[in-house]
Amino acid sequence: MKQKLYDKFAELFGAADDAHFYFAPGRVNLIGEHTDYNGGHVFPCALTLGTYGVARKREDRLMHFYSCNLEDIGVVEASLDDLTNKDSYDWANYPLGVVWTFSEKGYKLENGFDMVIWGNIPNGAGLSSSASLEVLTGVILTDLYGITDLSPIDLALFGQYSENNFNGCNCGIMDQFTVAVGKKDNAIFLDTNTLEYEYAPIQLEDSKIIITNSNVKHSLVTSEYNVRRQECADALSDLQKELPISSLGELTPEKFEEAKHLIRDEVRLKRAKHAVYENQRTITAVKALKEGDIKKFGELMNQSHVSLRDDYEVSCKEIDLLVELSWNTPGVIGSRITGGGFGGCTVSIVKNEAVDEFIKNVGEAYADKFGYEAEFYVVNIGGGASRLDV
Repeated sequence: MKQKLYDKFAELFGAADDAHFYFAPGRVNLIGEHTDYNGGHVFPCALTLGTYGVARKREDRLMHFYSCNLEDIGVVEASLDDLTNKDSYDWANYPLGVVWTFSEKGYKLENGFDMVIWGNIPNGAGLSSSASLEVLTGVILTDLYGITDLSPIDLALFGQYSENNFNGCNCGIMDQFTVAVGKKDNAIFLDTNTLEYEYAPIQLEDSKIIITNSNVKHSLVTSEYNVRRQECADALSDLQKELPISSLGELTPEKFEEAKHLIRDEVRLKRAKHAVYENQRTITAVKALKEGDIKKFGELMNQSHVSLRDDYEVSCKEIDLLVELSWNTPGVIGSRITGGGFGGCTVSIVKNEAVDEFIKNVGEAYADKFGYEAEFYVVNIGGGASRLDV
């Protein structure tokens, strides 16, 4: 892969001398969905799937972006003198948004750069291909321009700021944070209210994490994602009439039940209930994992899916079938939708001896029902974004 990217870079931009090689992972969230913008806890891990890039500084003010995954788009050219989101830039609006964010935060680039990327995260699958690209760009910029005072967490926040304000998706911090600070064989127990986090080793001696891609693509910018976020904000406003809280994540389920009468709108009530109970599930699940109770962890994953399906209403018939097929397969410890929703992927923990049967049975039943295939990834947990050719 490295050589392929260097060869493409040299073909497009002359020799690849002084170009460097970078990687940023995708992520999967094991539990804690739609809690990150509600001040709750999440429990994601970085994947060994991700986005690779080769980049080099230019002498002029131009930037060139090329994706080996989208060759028909060709080289996208933009200028440091016009950092605006344009439809014609297509996917390059994501790295360009990070350049814009650097400028907004006081890191103005004097020279442009050339960048060639290739990724093996399925697009629109809910495994954070956009966050991966954003943090990759942040790592590239700090490296190429010798910016030494930004931490990985700063780059995560820059990526989130870019997606919120340049690309119009009001996402929380989880995706970019996981991409930036991921650690091999560990998930990240993150309090999104304070950004305090700890690594939790994922020791699944006799099981595997399997991601199943429904091949129903979601687009968070145009989906109901921003609507859900607003519904939670409105529910919070209702509760704040009597409660001194700044986020739904501050409430225990007990406190929520005492105060829920303040939320008169039935839809808002369901959304808030999910945010509060999902946060508690996540805290309980991480405790269970630390105690080696993987069965309990799986049960909480299953409960998470039911809540996302019924209270948060971000699932779809394809995802629900994948999860139900998984629950009915012997050797599956837990299964749920993962990511923003409205399509995308499920994440399942499956006993080693059941993996082949799981992929065969779930795959066949899904194809029979919908007429197209699901894709299965037996994944490993990898590290965060970095330059690889150091």
